[in-house]
Amino acid sequence: MWPTRPGETVGAVRAVVLVALGTALMALSAKVSLPLPYVPMTLQTLVVLMIGAAYGWRLGSATMIAYLAEGALGVPVFAGPVGGIAPLVGPTAGYLFGFVAAAFVTGWLAERGWDRSVALLFAAMAVGHIVILAAGFGWLAFGLGLGVGKAWQVGIVPFIAASLVKNALGATLMPAARRLIERRR
Repeated sequence: MWPTRPGETVGAVRAVVLVALGTALMALSAKVSLPLPYVPMTLQTLVVLMIGAAYGWRLGSATMIAYLAEGALGVPVFAGPVGGIAPLVGPTAGYLFGFVAAAFVTGWLAERGWDRSVALLFAAMAVGHIVILAAGFGWLAFGLGLGVGKAWQVGIVPFIAASLVKNALGATLMPAARRLIERRR
């Protein structure tokens, strides 16, 4: 169903479709949300890392930028569901901007073969999670002025176990999805 002839038009159309699909998946994953005091726990980090691994660093990070732009324009794509500038300057801001960096890093690692084994993909996704958590922690601690101790308690500790589970899920889903797609070719 996808055009296989090379060309700029096909490549541009493919990129637009993949970005639209990625931002839709991000919006859906934001709706699976467990409210916590400062930052909700969602499936977004799993989707960010899978998009990075599947799309590569360029298209993966472009998809996250498009997602943030949709939200900034008021489209209710963030957890809540909300849109607008508030999530981009509130407690979730560091995590949201960390999505771009995590898709970049995970995509970059995937392009270098880290997506070819479950163990390496788990490690690549772990690096992506660390990037997201570090950005969120930094924003909570210093951007919002919560301090290191409080930011650690509300911005890192609640997400450690879930990050490990999401890494395992993503690292096993990606090869399975790849095999399914390759069978259909």
